[in-house]
This record gives sequence, structure tokens and C-alpha cells, in this order.
Amino acid sequence: MLESGILNPHILSLLARVRHTNTLVIADRGFPFWPAIETVDISLVDGVPRVLDVLRAIRANYVLGHAWMAEEFQGANTSRTRRDFSAALAGVPLTFEPHVEFKKRVPRAIGLIRTGDTVQYANLIIESA
Repeated sequence: MLESGILNPHILSLLARVRHTNTLVIADRGFPFWPAIETVDISLVDGVPRVLDVLRAIRANYVLGHAWMAEEFQGANTSRTRRDFSAALAGVPLTFEPHVEFKKRVPRAIGLIRTGDTVQYANLIIESA
């Protein structure tokens, strides 16, 4: 029995299938459903869990090569929220792009983890190194 780290079997299975340069989406509660992409929905209530919670848990055993976010995130959120995301992605190249362009990357992802996050444009696409 697992006693630490990620305990969710669906997330563990998804992560085990992500290979070099594959991407994974960590999305907020309002992110559109993508029928062609395996989705692990762990939303519980507004704000639980957050994108940052999932990112921090994944980083313990996942080597990130790159990350993408919508550029609208920067204007829609407080400096503290922006700093929290920056700290969670420390050392990982981060590209901001228009939300419309960001969504064009989604169909190429191995999977999507949907959270209960309510932070505007908190969605991330992370690439395995």
C-alpha cells in the first residue's frame, strides 16, 4: 500500500504513461472537456484541490522540461498568485501565450487533470523533460 506521494491510482497511471517531451494538462474547474483526452477529474468543491497542489505533488517525481500558461493569467491575478505559480515552477522555462493558442496545444497532451481551482487562467501544460 502506498503511504506517501500521490495516492490517486488514476493520476499514477496517467503519469506512468507520460514519456520524454509528452505533455500533461493541469486545469481549473472551468476548463472545457476534451473528449479525446483522458481526463482525471479530482475536483471536489470550489478551490479544492488547486492547480498548485497538483503541480507540487507531481514535481516530486516528474522532471519538467517546459511549461505553458495563458498570458491572460498575468493580468487577471494578483502579484501573490503570480509569485506562487512562479515559485512552484522554479527552474522550469515558462512560456505565456494567448489563451486561444494555449488551447491549441491541449489535443496533443497525454492527459488532463481537472482540479477545483477557481484562479483565473490557472491552467498549465507541462512537458516532461
